[in-house]
Amino acid sequence: MDSRQDLGREGEDQAARYLEQQGMVILERNWRFGHKEIDMIAREGNNLVIVEVKTRTAPVRESPEQAIPREKRRLLISAANAYVRFNRISLDVRFDVVNIVFRQGKVELTHIRDAFYATL
Repeated sequence: MDSRQDLGREGEDQAARYLEQQGMVILERNWRFGHKEIDMIAREGNNLVIVEVKTRTAPVRESPEQAIPREKRRLLISAANAYVRFNRISLDVRFDVVNIVFRQGKVELTHIRDAFYATL
């Protein structure tokens, strides 16, 4: 991988393929609201799924949950609220994390459903 940006893009591509294989429909990628960004917005049944993708190279010292601090969760929740309002969406909203680790030419993917709740 050439740069951190390339690594992130490749991780998001891997995550999108995985989520689509799981039956989700990707609605948006890198959706912005001011300075806030949602990596991916998908639909799964009656759920609007807000996806944060964390991409790393080995070794990884923190869990995916630890990689999303309180302030980042607050920004994601705010951006998700804006997306729902602007698009007049009446689905349940869920926040997932997809953790991608590139290790010795292999991809390790972890999908955490309901990684956090919009109660901050």
